[in-house]
Formats: sequence, C-alpha cells, structure tokens
Amino acid sequence: MKAIVTGHTKGLGAAIAAELVQRGIPVLGLARSGSGAASPLLTEIEVDLSDCAALAAFLQGDALASWLRDEGATLLVNNAGVVSPVGPLAEQDPLAALRAATLNVGAPLALAASVVRASRGERRILHVSSGAGRNAYPGWSVYCATKAALDRHAEAVLLDGDSTVRCCSLAPGVIDTGMQAEIRATPEANFPMKERFVQMKQEGALAAPADCARKLVDFLLAPGFGTQAVADLRDA
Repeated sequence: MKAIVTGHTKGLGAAIAAELVQRGIPVLGLARSGSGAASPLLTEIEVDLSDCAALAAFLQGDALASWLRDEGATLLVNNAGVVSPVGPLAEQDPLAALRAATLNVGAPLALAASVVRASRGERRILHVSSGAGRNAYPGWSVYCATKAALDRHAEAVLLDGDSTVRCCSLAPGVIDTGMQAEIRATPEANFPMKERFVQMKQEGALAAPADCARKLVDFLLAPGFGTQAVADLRDA
C-alpha cells in the first residue's frame, strides 16, 4: 500500500502524512515546496497544484506512474486547498478565483483520474471537503462552490460502480491550522461570520491537526470506506 497526499507540508496535510508514515505507509507528498521532514517513507515532489501548466506537466510526466508501478493498493488524499478569495464578487480577484478553482477542484479531480489510470488493485480517494460545501456562507462563494464540487464528484464516482475505486468527500471539522488564522484575519466586511471563528479559537473549540489526522486515517483505512460518498468526520 502507498499513499499520495497533497499539501503535505503544513497544517492538516502535514499531520496526515506523518500519521501515514507512522503506520508504515509510504507517502508521496505533492506541494509547492519541500517539508524538511526526514523519513525514508516520505518522497516529495515540488509542484504548484494551483498552476494549470505546472499541474499538466506533472500529470503528463511519468513520476506518478513510476511511484504507483506494481503497487497493490493506493490511497489518495486530496488535502491541498485555499479559502481565498474571500468577499463579495466585487472584491474578488478573478485570477485568485481561478487559482482556487484549480487547486481546490481541478487538481483533485485530475489526480483522482490519473491515480486510477496509473494503478491497479484497490484505490481509495479521500477529498478533504468542508461544511462550506454543504452550506452557503457570505463571502465564501468560491470556497463553498469548490468544496461542493468535491462532494458531487465523490457521489458520481460511487454511482460509476467500479468496485476497485472507493471515494469519499469528508468534512474533517474545524481544525487549528494556518487557514483558520487566515480566516480570523479577514476583514469582517468581507466575511461577516468572522466572529464565530474568533470565538471558537478563544474557547479552544478547534481540533488539533494530529488528532484530526489520526481519526481521518482510521476512517480512510476502515473496511466500510467509500460506502458513503459524502461524510463528516465528527459523525464517524
């Protein structure tokens, strides 16, 4: 068994990669830069998944196929994502919206197809989604739309009926990461719900990345993974 984790250098992604390595599962980490982590079980490739040209070049190369060659089972964790641009349409940078759509949606969908085409045996694909994919929030039109896309993708993959491919779009809960710090630093005029997230931090209601990663990997490796296309880790 091998795993691929996007955005593995910080936050939840770093915790997921570390948890998989701790369990003896080799990890291919994809991110804009290296993590600095030293482990014989961690292989890193630097690629900007928000850059369409860079993503296409990576997918057209042989790095992914070489990593997966002769492997019996494959895990793909599409973790990388951004919350920006935040604000009403008049305040959004169109190019930032394009980068977010590429990173949050284009990369996960392309990687899912690439992994299935390049591998054999059982494939488990986990999209790190969000409650924002299931509920609309002011200022988060791009983030909500991109996370909702992952939910619909997982549902459609389940309907495809390939017994060797399991896919789930999982909301992990609210985690104490850099993204949360970014949310708390957003002007309230752009994100009217900012105070809710400030209070969660003050009240210690944010989950630790390592704790979340442990539960997420348990969920990913469980026998029933993929029978439910859209799920919430807090309900697992």
